[in-house]
Amino acid sequence: MVTGKARLPVTAGPIPPQLPGGDDAVPILLVDDQPANLDALEASLATSGCRFVLARSADEALLALLDQDFAAIVLDVMMPGMSGFELATMIKRRERTKQVPILFLTARMLDKQDELRGYSVGAVDYLTKPLEPEILRAKIAVFVELYRKRRALARVNLELQRQIGERQRVSEQLETANEELETRVSERTAALAEANRRKDEFLAMLAHELRNPLSALRTACEALRLKAPDNADLQMLQGVFQRQVLQLTRLTNDLLDVSRITRDKLTLQRQRVAISEIIDSAVETVRPLVGRRNQQIESEVPPRALLVDGDPVRLSQVLTNLLDNAARYSPEGSKIDLTVSVSGPYVLIRVRDQGAGIERDLMPRVFELFVQGSKPPLAGEGGLGIGLPLARRLAEMHGGTLTAYSTGAGKGSEFTLQLPILAVSDLEKPDARGSAPARLTRQRVLIIEDNRDTATMMNLMLTEWGQDTRIAHDGATALEMAKEFKPEVVLLDVGLPKLHGYEVARRLRQQEWARDTFVIAITGWGLEADRHAEAAGIDHRLLKPVDPAALHGLLANRVRSQNANPRGHGT
Repeated sequence: MVTGKARLPVTAGPIPPQLPGGDDAVPILLVDDQPANLDALEASLATSGCRFVLARSADEALLALLDQDFAAIVLDVMMPGMSGFELATMIKRRERTKQVPILFLTARMLDKQDELRGYSVGAVDYLTKPLEPEILRAKIAVFVELYRKRRALARVNLELQRQIGERQRVSEQLETANEELETRVSERTAALAEANRRKDEFLAMLAHELRNPLSALRTACEALRLKAPDNADLQMLQGVFQRQVLQLTRLTNDLLDVSRITRDKLTLQRQRVAISEIIDSAVETVRPLVGRRNQQIESEVPPRALLVDGDPVRLSQVLTNLLDNAARYSPEGSKIDLTVSVSGPYVLIRVRDQGAGIERDLMPRVFELFVQGSKPPLAGEGGLGIGLPLARRLAEMHGGTLTAYSTGAGKGSEFTLQLPILAVSDLEKPDARGSAPARLTRQRVLIIEDNRDTATMMNLMLTEWGQDTRIAHDGATALEMAKEFKPEVVLLDVGLPKLHGYEVARRLRQQEWARDTFVIAITGWGLEADRHAEAAGIDHRLLKPVDPAALHGLLANRVRSQNANPRGHGT
């Protein structure tokens, strides 16, 4: 086999397909056993711009086909050894070369049978010797154009495959990055959720643990008041003592309430409650702070009784937070306005002060947790920045709203609590402060408390109230003591070691003599509905630190209930 004018044998390595950047000359394979015929073919096609590979036998042609691809094959029919028909048959059997067009050369007119044989083995045309150069060039030009288009299409397909591969690689990288990001986000979300859960648990535990020493301090405060009623110095110290204990109690309650709200553990004890009762309770709560600041609360309340469906303790807490906030951020001797009005189906309770006001940039965040103004409140009366967020959440839980308004720093502020009205009555509101505290009848009271300071102070206070008391520091001792003492009232700490307080109550209720015993559970975890307390036979629950007035009222009510119903025990 020879190529071009040199007619060199085929001995070089394989020639790769012409792809982008290669030789643009189209390769044509010319096969004829007569060199003169090859010269004639090459001369006829010299102006076609093709590159020719010349083969003088079937073997040389097959070797050339192994080395490279061709746009067309011009093949002599009659050759010694392997004929053109046989070579064509072999070419068409190979996957790589079966699509290459073959033009047969013949020196004689073929009969019909030979012509059909040529087409059957893959020929696309016949050329008769002597050749007509123009006809040969025209026919070759068709296959050259097809070859070039096929090559261009192959380049396009190759580029598409490259782009598809690149896009697939980028897509896989993006998918991997997205999976890693989702994993990190999931891990971060889980970590934040776990941290938030631990924070809530810590706040709840902190509030609970603070209640135990606060309970002892508050009881000791009451006992100090009772022990030295005529000693001015001791009463002054008792006043300081009591104010700081109440401040710590307020902060502790706020901590625990925020923890409950964030964990959706806070429930409302709804009932029909008069707005006047809520206002009286809130005003009474903040009276010590307002008195120390020489401030005045001027209230404007309609004579009609406005009733709402709500938790009186929580609604009083909302209003207390608003009044407390107004007092702490207002100057001494200032006035706090509290007004109540009706707007359609809602009652509006407004608290307006003449204090520090709210900065413009702080207004959108005034109800966020731990947000406080730049001007500090009254020294020693600071908060944690959770009172207003807690108040708003409690208002929303009642189907109401809490909004704030201020014209700027130093110009005072106004908070408006809006609640749905349940009913309106024309009856005058009762005077909640008209009755004097009832005197306590002597009763047998068993104090079950593992904190010895709390138990001692509780015992001292009850003794001052004229009660007959006993103390037990654990459940087992309490049950043994109760068999002999047969208490009429049991003050039961819920969080006892070894034997839980509810189990102590349950075992007490199994005794015949304890059927009428009034069991008051004292807890640091809150006063939400508790089926375990009901099952254990708890009559009432008080939150640590115990409010002496609340306990005094329960003991007095228990006596009145017993007198009215000798066979039943108080509820």
